[in-house]
Amino acid sequence: MQAAIPPEISEWFAGRGWRIRRHQAEMVAASDTGKHALLVADTGAGKTLAGFLSTLADFTPSRLVGANPPEGLHTLYVSPLKALAHDVQRNLVTPVEEMGLPLRIETRSGDTPSDRKKRQRSKPPHILLTTPESLSLLLSYPDRFELFAGLKRVIVDEVHAFATGKRGDMLALALARLQAIAPDLQRAALSATVADPEAFRAWLAPWGDVDSVALIEGEKGAAPEVGILLPDQERVPWGGHAGRWAIPQLYEEIRRNRTTLIFANTRFLAEFIFQLLWDINDDNLAIGIHHGSLSKEARRKVEAAMARGELPVSTLASIGAISIVLSRWGLPRARAACCNVLAGRTTVSNSRAGQSWCLETALNFLRRSLPSKLWMRVSVMERISGPAGSMFLRSM
Repeated sequence: MQAAIPPEISEWFAGRGWRIRRHQAEMVAASDTGKHALLVADTGAGKTLAGFLSTLADFTPSRLVGANPPEGLHTLYVSPLKALAHDVQRNLVTPVEEMGLPLRIETRSGDTPSDRKKRQRSKPPHILLTTPESLSLLLSYPDRFELFAGLKRVIVDEVHAFATGKRGDMLALALARLQAIAPDLQRAALSATVADPEAFRAWLAPWGDVDSVALIEGEKGAAPEVGILLPDQERVPWGGHAGRWAIPQLYEEIRRNRTTLIFANTRFLAEFIFQLLWDINDDNLAIGIHHGSLSKEARRKVEAAMARGELPVSTLASIGAISIVLSRWGLPRARAACCNVLAGRTTVSNSRAGQSWCLETALNFLRRSLPSKLWMRVSVMERISGPAGSMFLRSM
């Protein structure tokens, strides 16, 4: 597929010393031919921008040819995390402003003030970034037909994170309702960790027409280096679950690297490890923490500091946080980076099985998706028991 990329976009890429990658051009080509698309590309390969390129192209002067830009809601972006939506907005504003495109971009989530939500229904932006839950609420209002009648494109980011679960079922119903309101609606899904692309094509296809969904595979990146950080002098203790004993060894690992991300499988563990590292932080390293229970202001502060490269150490307590950091916070440009998966003691009872799945998903995400010049060590701080734990250990 060959795409006619508008000159405004080509010049913007060239001005930054970038090139338009094959999969980005193919996403535009698929849209121009009226097809839906599933993009499977490594993290750091520009897949989110690839999803939006067709929308940006629709608002370039070379395609408008003197006509007024479209009014109303043009593109709907759906992500599994509100933090991801806010981060995409921050990164999407840059090319829009630098190319001078007449585009208004807003987010809608639980953090959005009620007066803005009300205004978005009467005067919607051109691009709305939201979550499946907020989309379902929008579709429940009587004015949904007026709001979505002119919708041209839906972009589902990180589709692997929720398409196969209950949230995916809810989103599939929402997409069907949107397709009924706007029959010419185009769908695009993005992911770096799809094991069975054909299954996701079927999920994305409207009315079961799998052939209407183009599968676009991104250019391959360099394979990451994956290792296991084992105890230097003592055995891993049988009791406990927080890995306190391993903090000195973890701190030495941090000192050897420019940027370190520490993934924890619970918010408590993220807070606890953060405090223990702070207690022995003789080098006065800037240490940040990010998880969903923090206030919006605290999360934004940490995200901005990481984007500027001012936080050499961050403890994270969600898969989404890892996704945001690796794909959008500039780590591929770091000279050296280290990711530590900090596993608490996990069994298959109650929510612990979910935690083990969370860790396995995080590890697989990192193994498949780390960009070039980024390496990782996996630190197993406690023993993991039960079938779910065994599954996690096999994945390493």
